[in-house]
Amino acid sequence: MTQPFELPDFYTPYPARLNPHLREAREHSTRWAREMGMLEGSGIWEERDLEAHDYALLCAYTHPDASGPDLSLVTDWYVWVFFFDDHFLETFKRSQDREGGKDYLDRLPAFMPLDLDTGVPEPTNPVEAGLADLWARTVPGMSAEWRARFALSTENLLNESLWELSNINAHRIPNPVEYIEMRRKVGGAPWSAGLVEYVAGAEVPASIAASRPMCVLRDAFSDGVHLRNDLFSYQREVEDEGENSNGVLVLETFLDCTTQEAAEAVNDLLTSRIQQFENTALTELAPLFADEGLDPHSCAQVLAYVKGLQDWQAGGHEWHMRSSRYMNEGALDDADGEPHVLPRPTGLGSSAAYVGRGGPTTPRAESARARSFTHVPFRHVGPSRLPDFFMPFTTRLSPHLETARQNVVEWAHRMGLLEPQPGVPHSHVWDEARLRDIDLPLCAAGIHPDASPDELDLSSGWLAWGTYGDDYYPVVYGHPRDLAGAKAATDRLPAFMPIEGSATPVPANALERGLADLWARTAGPMTVENRRSLRSSIEDMTGSWLWELANQAQNRIPDPVDYVEMRRLTFGSDLTMSLCRLAHGQRVPEAVYRSGPVRSLEHAASDYAALLNDAFSYQKEIEYEGEVHNGILVVQNFFDCDYAAALTVVHDLMTSRMREFQHVVAHELPVLYDDFDLGPEAREVLDGYVKDLENWLSGIKTWHEGCRRYREEDLQRPLQPSVPEPQRRIGIPSGLGTSAARVFIAAGRRGA
Repeated sequence: MTQPFELPDFYTPYPARLNPHLREAREHSTRWAREMGMLEGSGIWEERDLEAHDYALLCAYTHPDASGPDLSLVTDWYVWVFFFDDHFLETFKRSQDREGGKDYLDRLPAFMPLDLDTGVPEPTNPVEAGLADLWARTVPGMSAEWRARFALSTENLLNESLWELSNINAHRIPNPVEYIEMRRKVGGAPWSAGLVEYVAGAEVPASIAASRPMCVLRDAFSDGVHLRNDLFSYQREVEDEGENSNGVLVLETFLDCTTQEAAEAVNDLLTSRIQQFENTALTELAPLFADEGLDPHSCAQVLAYVKGLQDWQAGGHEWHMRSSRYMNEGALDDADGEPHVLPRPTGLGSSAAYVGRGGPTTPRAESARARSFTHVPFRHVGPSRLPDFFMPFTTRLSPHLETARQNVVEWAHRMGLLEPQPGVPHSHVWDEARLRDIDLPLCAAGIHPDASPDELDLSSGWLAWGTYGDDYYPVVYGHPRDLAGAKAATDRLPAFMPIEGSATPVPANALERGLADLWARTAGPMTVENRRSLRSSIEDMTGSWLWELANQAQNRIPDPVDYVEMRRLTFGSDLTMSLCRLAHGQRVPEAVYRSGPVRSLEHAASDYAALLNDAFSYQKEIEYEGEVHNGILVVQNFFDCDYAAALTVVHDLMTSRMREFQHVVAHELPVLYDDFDLGPEAREVLDGYVKDLENWLSGIKTWHEGCRRYREEDLQRPLQPSVPEPQRRIGIPSGLGTSAARVFIAAGRRGA
């Protein structure tokens, strides 16, 4: 069969190595699969199928340093997971039997008890038998925290097969962001990362397992694994199995391009995710170790885990080029048929020796890396262009808007937001006129049209506080590259959000004073659990400001996936959405809010709103603030295209995210209600939450259209007559050696 596209040149920075215990693992896994009933008589595989797929070779490449017994065990895990995938395909996907598939999946967690003294049911099929056996052989040597994480990733891997089945039933191809998120779960790479911890003897300390650096390493690894698999498996999945969940097909559809062009774009994203992995490992781990006070042994474990993930990437690529399961005709034509083991030049300046097919990097990969770090800030771009945004919901405004407008100004004066902070240069980012122009009560009035006067004042205050902080950090800490000062300031903020009502420090500035006031007014009536949830959302938002400062210090345009996921936090989406959720009380099980459909709903809404903001604020951020955090700029950098083309991609993505929102409401939430057997009250609450999110979306759009924050005439207005405003673009020095002057000028202007 003719291949649908030519495989692209891959960025493969890590050498593949082969475990010497390969033969032992092959023999063991064949015996084990037969004992579990996966071979003759299963209706899924014969022994020749297992031999052709050669999962032992996959594990020997991905775990080159594993002992013989460990390699055999991990090979059994991969035999099991691939058998599950093929079994689920033949039994439920081809017949599109969602109900039967759900019943089948609902039984499997019982075979993964966190307490090994807990019994398991009697297995009724090879998948259940294999899982029970593997769990008992694997988890005794691991901590309770690891068991919980690995069980969750295994459940995600299994349960999200229903999402794939639902998309096949609906003949629906997901949008790119939706696909990346769901592929992590159904593709199983987070599960693979858990096995790396086991095989490498490098369990990630529980204290940092949920930190941003560790999550990014896991997710970037996962995306790399899955996108590579999509390239090699396109022919089998799309042309033979009728799959809609393949990254090449997703981009082919979204970009309306040829299959070859989509394959190149998927490979570019694969490269970007690997380079994100590298950047995180090199720039974020050491500060994390210091912040958490990890001992040398724990630090060494984390680094061994990172090495294990790198080995997996290299070995996984090598296996894909060799396995009969995949489209790989000609993949080894430029190699010698063996993994790269010959000595190569190393050290500074040797990378040029590796550029091109067969080497660890490519001209395309290095060009993309260079673009990410060579953006010229403060370049003239002109007024932002605003397409006809798709918005299916109508805005209603609170009747208390005018009163809230006056009240938020009085509150900001009391908190000190409208004046310089003592001893802090460039801290006068707002004055009263600017606050009135920004008109945050307009946003609150659209988001909460039925709020009482006090509730609208509180919502307006939270929006003002978050927007002030988002303006304050880049000016006060970003331009002078004071990352330590920003970290110290951020670390103080949780003290002003006590969970148990303990005393708070004396506020040192307007940001702390405003937070203390809002927290006392908001958290007072809440339960302890709800206070923790609210504080967590605020900490996530303020922590994301540090991520922005770190990128600014590197002059690095973010990777597209990292940008979208962090943008939800920098935009404050989780904070404002959590206030809606907490208002519902305890009438809906927390597991429902954590479910895939509800998270998809929230993420789709958040991404639409954040990208809307990026479209409105493009000139403000690129020309006036020297920012690298704007979705249109990220797309320009990734596709190496102009502003108009990037805006079209962003607009299309916004539209697809809004249509996904509508799809989840119409098709996935009713199924979720039935899956959780929710009663009338819980269904009514969740329907109300959907309406809250619709108000949130339409209210944010109305605010962008009505406020005075993004137009060119707004950007040119001085802060106040008594504070000198640097002159506009004319007269700013340029050329070699003048960057310091531009930074100084930008620091004075940033408050726009």
